[in-house]
Amino acid sequence: MKVVSFLPAATKMIYDMGLQEYLHGVTFECPREAVDQPKIVRCILEGKNYSSIEIDRIFSASKAQGKSLYWVDDELLESIAPDIVFTQDICEVCNIDTVCTETAVMKLSKQPILVPLSPNNLQDVYECAITIARALSREEVALHYLAQLQQKTDAILDTLRANKAPLKRVMLMEWIEPVYNCGHWIPFQIAAAGGVDMLSNPAGDSIVTPWEKILKYNPEVLVIAPCGFDVNRTHEEMNLITSKTGWDSLEAVKQNQVYLADFDMFTQPSVGTLVEGIEALACMFHPELFQADEKISKKFINLHHAATVHQSV
Repeated sequence: MKVVSFLPAATKMIYDMGLQEYLHGVTFECPREAVDQPKIVRCILEGKNYSSIEIDRIFSASKAQGKSLYWVDDELLESIAPDIVFTQDICEVCNIDTVCTETAVMKLSKQPILVPLSPNNLQDVYECAITIARALSREEVALHYLAQLQQKTDAILDTLRANKAPLKRVMLMEWIEPVYNCGHWIPFQIAAAGGVDMLSNPAGDSIVTPWEKILKYNPEVLVIAPCGFDVNRTHEEMNLITSKTGWDSLEAVKQNQVYLADFDMFTQPSVGTLVEGIEALACMFHPELFQADEKISKKFINLHHAATVHQSV
């Protein structure tokens, strides 16, 4: 059986579950495990170092014109002749959507089965892992995979309860300019880590959020994880946020509780990376209770500490 993944999160879960023997093609932005896989889906932003403002402008223009940011290598897809194609219909900015995939697949001489993975909440993401494994007739692998990850989140919850840890007032930003709140499964991650984000949109799309609303909400902890950006990339554009009126008055800023985090822990909906996100958030919200391991500690940084290091260099 030959499988093609048009969704980085699906690719990540396939590798995490040890099912990569079925995989024969991925997108240009699939995780590093798939570096040697043929790249079937490409993007007009690929290889470009656009700013947050430029990326938002390009997407808005493409959407207004009814164009897609992505394109498929039809010849490569035809040569692979996949039996199954995993795709999504959540965000047309982050990944190629099901409509574009259907258009590409219609041209193939051999018609594969399209399996859309479109989770809205955290439980849906867990079920996506089962959907992937079931499509490959390996459902038992997913159940074992999920059970191991559930042990990690259960341990966090047990620690929070045992210590009667108070909920932290949190905001997680999915984009810098304009500022977007967080949506879909991310508010559930925040809750699992001991926080609450009252500006979020659980199980729904993230939306542009006025700065004045953020000032009024005044989060105790601010997590900035723009989609597609790692910590270093986000740090390059932090002036867009820190220069805003009232920045220094935020409780999170005054208490040095502003964090930059790698996007894949939040906006890439693979179960393993989202559980890493929960672990990282728990360390941010309650550092007195949780300490990041070596892997997680490299995926987020306290902005105050980052600024201190930069000044000392």
